[in-house]
Amino acid sequence: MLEILKHRTYRHLFLAQLIALIGTGLATVALGLLAYELAGADAGSVLGTALAIKMIAFVAIAPVAAAFAERVPRRAMLISLDLVRAGVAVLLPFVTQVWQVYVLIFVLQAASAGFTPAFQATIPDVLPDEKQYTRALSLSRLAYDLESALSPMLAAALLTLISFHSLFAGTVFGFLASAALVLTVTLPSPKPNTARGIYERTTRGLRIYLATPRLRGLLALNLAIAAASAMVIVNTVVLVQADFGLGQRETALALTAYGAGSMTAALGLPRLLDKFSDRQAMLAGTTTLVAGLLLGAAVASYGVLLILWFALGLGYSLAMTPAGRLLRRSSQPEDRPALFAAQFALSHACWLITYPLSGWLGAEMGLAPTFIALGVIGAVAVIIASRVWPADDPDEIEHVHATLAPDHPHLAGGNKRHRHAFVIDSHHPEWPNAPALR
Repeated sequence: MLEILKHRTYRHLFLAQLIALIGTGLATVALGLLAYELAGADAGSVLGTALAIKMIAFVAIAPVAAAFAERVPRRAMLISLDLVRAGVAVLLPFVTQVWQVYVLIFVLQAASAGFTPAFQATIPDVLPDEKQYTRALSLSRLAYDLESALSPMLAAALLTLISFHSLFAGTVFGFLASAALVLTVTLPSPKPNTARGIYERTTRGLRIYLATPRLRGLLALNLAIAAASAMVIVNTVVLVQADFGLGQRETALALTAYGAGSMTAALGLPRLLDKFSDRQAMLAGTTTLVAGLLLGAAVASYGVLLILWFALGLGYSLAMTPAGRLLRRSSQPEDRPALFAAQFALSHACWLITYPLSGWLGAEMGLAPTFIALGVIGAVAVIIASRVWPADDPDEIEHVHATLAPDHPHLAGGNKRHRHAFVIDSHHPEWPNAPALR
């Protein structure tokens, strides 16, 4: 997996991602402490609202940002958004009112909603070889999991030396270092279609997504993934400290078990995907998540919970990591930012549903019924995915262009029936089982 770091452009982009992630992790810890300083016992409400603002920004802003990104060189866009994020982090230590936190969080997350899909869409252009790209996806998954584990420990160590306000300096450094690393490389910027209007560009990723069977399956799997991860993120502390009567250390260890499962799957995925299809791997992962949720209703000890959380981490990474490969297979280079933005928005829309649902059900009905309810949601999602995503899902598909003129450049030799790697684009607005194509 580490072999791909010999690729200079990818190495710089990966380091940019890793440093920015660590900075974001420090900000997460500092933000919790800032919320407590401003709101005291109501800090949970403040953080809950901030999380909702984050998700709303992701869902609403990502497609719009992708539309405007078509007209901006990729490197200039990424650097500019990193600088915006750094500017927000500079201001966070100086806020004195809760509403100021909300405004700054919205601006920060709006910038991230533009940055992250564009960054993700750049990687398959930098690494066109599928095996290299698969390893890059696994390495990225490892980076996210390591950040989740290491950032809180780093923050705890720093807090013995400095105040929590100074943690935001680490966030500023992370975003500035990310911008500097992006500045050192040349990034491809596929030529946009200048004939498209703003509405066309804003909705294009979503329309490609919903017109592609494998991506409709991915949307259903996103819901199953969100159901399981929401249960872990929202209710781990309740399970460990309220149900089992343990402390914060045990809560952290349970979350570490989940991250360890995810990292274990990420390490094995490149070899696994050499033998099995994306569909097989992702359905296996989401089936593991559903089984884990349903079994979770019977968890009666902390030791069993650690095993269950490790299994859910395995399922999460197995289901989530190959998504980038599907998006790459399903788009032309110029449409990738829009399609990655659509996935970013739709997956976070699923979390926007399951986060509050898992918290509300846990408070109103108890955790055992919550496990079962989220497991049922996940099971229905997996069944839908298995039906809308065909088991036979080749790249090349024979199709007919009923309305194209025989001398059109797309028709080699004037043959209206032909076969090639098929994606939804201007010449192929519908999947081949539709009556006709332009």
